[in-house]
Amino acid sequence: MTEPVTRDAPRISFVSLGCPKALVDSERILTHLRAEGYELSRHHDGADVVIVNTCGFLDSAKAESLEAIGTAMKQNGKVIVTGCMGAEPEQIRDAFPNVLAITGPQQYESVLGAVHTAVPPAHDPFIDLVPPQGIKLTPRHYAYLKISEGCNNRCSFCIIPKLRGDLVSRPAADVLREAERLVKAGVKELLVISQDTSAYGVDLKYATSLWRDREVRAKFLDLSAALGELGAWVRMHYVYPYPHVDAVVELMAEGKILPYIDIPFQHASPSVLKAMRRPGNQEKTADRIHKWREICPDLAVRSTFIVGFPGETDEDFEFLLDWLDEVKLDRVGCFKFEPVDGAPANDLGPHVPEEVKQHRWDRFMQRQQAISAKRLAKKVGRRVPVIIDESNGLSAKGRTVWDAPEIDGSVHVTSRRPIRVGDIVTVKLERADPYDLYGQVV
Repeated sequence: MTEPVTRDAPRISFVSLGCPKALVDSERILTHLRAEGYELSRHHDGADVVIVNTCGFLDSAKAESLEAIGTAMKQNGKVIVTGCMGAEPEQIRDAFPNVLAITGPQQYESVLGAVHTAVPPAHDPFIDLVPPQGIKLTPRHYAYLKISEGCNNRCSFCIIPKLRGDLVSRPAADVLREAERLVKAGVKELLVISQDTSAYGVDLKYATSLWRDREVRAKFLDLSAALGELGAWVRMHYVYPYPHVDAVVELMAEGKILPYIDIPFQHASPSVLKAMRRPGNQEKTADRIHKWREICPDLAVRSTFIVGFPGETDEDFEFLLDWLDEVKLDRVGCFKFEPVDGAPANDLGPHVPEEVKQHRWDRFMQRQQAISAKRLAKKVGRRVPVIIDESNGLSAKGRTVWDAPEIDGSVHVTSRRPIRVGDIVTVKLERADPYDLYGQVV
């Protein structure tokens, strides 16, 4: 009897750069490839093909993407490029004319087609199994949940609509079914992401879809309430301060979703916000934040800012510092303005000298550090739930409901019994520094 001929499964090496939204794109591509029988390789050397999911938002991100492509070409030679930088392929082709294919963001079918051309699948339906939740690149206990693609805003420093198009929302039932699969697979924290989360469903005219024998509208409030039924932590990112956000903050006060809201304010000076073309009537955000804290006293507000934007004056910057003192945000990131090819902000002026940008960045971070230290100090003595991200048995590092992974602070935990990654434990907070908390499991 002749033995059946078997063929080794083709191996894919993968590099994922950029934001959490790009990470979700990577997970979708890998899930498709794994379902077709491809295996994943930790190393470029020996893989049948390398996929590089690029970021093309800032010049520094483009440089990182080109470096990753160059490494893949050197170590392997068979490289497929996708992601935001692929939307304008000339720079990639000029640097690496021999890449196999270049596709733009969200072009999953084109990526799969390029892989099939380079190395056909060797699928065996009896052994090639993919878990129902798909392939994840995050730890098992948390996952990013992307609810839409693209953006309708036209901020002057941003080219995301050019790269990813206008807002395209997923039907609510599709989002909720994916969330259910993730929770069933052991995910304890869902991080909701998009380019503009509070605009979710506008393009669908808030159409309903069937989930759990009921109709759910494709609307930020309705989706938030439904996600709150799944028994997992639900954390909201990239929310613009539109009026209907108040109702979502009420869900936070009721404990339905986490008391955490990530709003990219970018600045506070009305003149700079106007030059940035920011949506959401952000000149009145201080009043909105005060109102949200009245609704939900435990609310944590995090944001990102840009200093050194073209035309930013000393008065604009002092306005921003005074605004920080007034609103007392919990977590803040700050970036020095960096031109982006094709962004209208590049043509604004006058441009701020680099040494002035650096000085403003230093002052901004010092001011926010003092604010953060005071807000964290007020939490000392409380008993709070902490989700564990890293563990060494009796010591561990985790996060409170007020902290997102990768971008916010941590809780350094000690315990009399072993703690596992993914556990949610009650911790008595004993001390704080400007960024982190320290406590004991109780």
